[in-house]
Amino acid sequence: MIQPVILSGGSGTRLWPLSREQMPKQFLRLTSPQSLLQQTLRRLVGLTDKAPMLMGHQSHRFLMAEQLREMNQAATLVLEPEGRNTAPAIACAALLARQAGDDPLLLVLPADHEIGDVGAFQHSVALATPLAEAGYLVTFGVVPTQPETGYGYIACGAPLDGGHHLAAFIEKPDAERAAKLVASGDYLWNSGMFLLRASSYLEQLERLQPTMLAACVEAVSSAHRDLDFLRLGEEAFCRCPADSIDYAVMEHCERAAVVPLRAQWSDIGSFDALWATVVPDEAGNAAKGDTWLTDTQDSLVIAEHRLVATLGVQNLIVVETSDSVLIAHREQAQQVKQLVAALSLAGRREPECAPQVQRPWGSFQAMDSGERYQVKHITVKPGGRLSLQRHHHRAEHWVVVSGTARVTIEERSFLVCENQSTYIPIGALHRLENTGKIPLELIEVQSGSYLGEDDIERLDDVYARDNNE
Repeated sequence: MIQPVILSGGSGTRLWPLSREQMPKQFLRLTSPQSLLQQTLRRLVGLTDKAPMLMGHQSHRFLMAEQLREMNQAATLVLEPEGRNTAPAIACAALLARQAGDDPLLLVLPADHEIGDVGAFQHSVALATPLAEAGYLVTFGVVPTQPETGYGYIACGAPLDGGHHLAAFIEKPDAERAAKLVASGDYLWNSGMFLLRASSYLEQLERLQPTMLAACVEAVSSAHRDLDFLRLGEEAFCRCPADSIDYAVMEHCERAAVVPLRAQWSDIGSFDALWATVVPDEAGNAAKGDTWLTDTQDSLVIAEHRLVATLGVQNLIVVETSDSVLIAHREQAQQVKQLVAALSLAGRREPECAPQVQRPWGSFQAMDSGERYQVKHITVKPGGRLSLQRHHHRAEHWVVVSGTARVTIEERSFLVCENQSTYIPIGALHRLENTGKIPLELIEVQSGSYLGEDDIERLDDVYARDNNE
């Protein structure tokens, strides 16, 4: 039996400003109407009937749940209190699988990859299955289509049925070495996908990383339910050493294997990789949104909120969002991560905060702000219910644009319909609900001495959030 394990803890900083800490790339609809996470789940259809185990950071739990709800997809949602890389995440998944009395093959997949040929992917899984059943820890190596400096490589060793012994991992090479690796025909791109029996992985972890395994055992044994989520024990998991499965286990395991994968794969790890998923125009440009390209060649131009026009440029990355604009040479696509780190170090909010902030009840987006005021567009999905709360430093005006709001202010509860408004004084206990069947859209105007999101005191919340969420 195959148990899918989807790793959804990545941040995707090389795709800033599209990807943010609060809205990383696995939740974005970059290459299709479905997010990368949803595409990952879709390619499991026909491969296994087992509901996937989705491993992700606790701050993204409602994003994960909402994307599952959109697909009507059942899953076990396991929350990590902080990122500790792939080796501990897979260990916890293996321990949870064994808790049920089973010893399945774990198909470990990152949530943020693009695979064009699902049939070829599933064929490679079928080739890897006998190896995993025989106790091999199997990874999938993508057959290179070109020299690539943005990927790590895997050296193929002696042949096995369906694959090869894994000889070595190669760090991301420079252009010259990448060309030599591809030309040799003995190296594959490291995909970060695995098929391994739960007990086989735990045995190797006990031999190679006993401290890590002990922390994961404690984190799983102290896990607790929170609504539809399973929270790993925070103290134990945060004590766990952080390491990737490659470094912690695969490099030191004698029964490690690699199976080739020819499936139009990309990790969408940079804007160059995103550009490669789009069919370019005659000038080699890939454009999305409201764009106007004149005398422009070999460029990626993305406009999310306004017209972006280019004139007389080439080999550029231009990405516009409502709060940020990135302009970079395509040869610098891999350095966006360093740019984001510098912005974070300078205390900028843009690397962390997405323009549209997702909440379990819907979303909001800032439209304008100034000294002592802020304007937001709020969407509450049908059945959505904000917490019963008060603010100590701001008052709010709500204007309903569409739908009908049920508003509670202190002891009063009443309906506010389209083109109507209401006022919430500073310190007043209040709640907003959408009891209708269509999304509730409203404009909120805040005024006061402090307008931060942390000016909130929750007295009741159906989503069990604290005041900092």
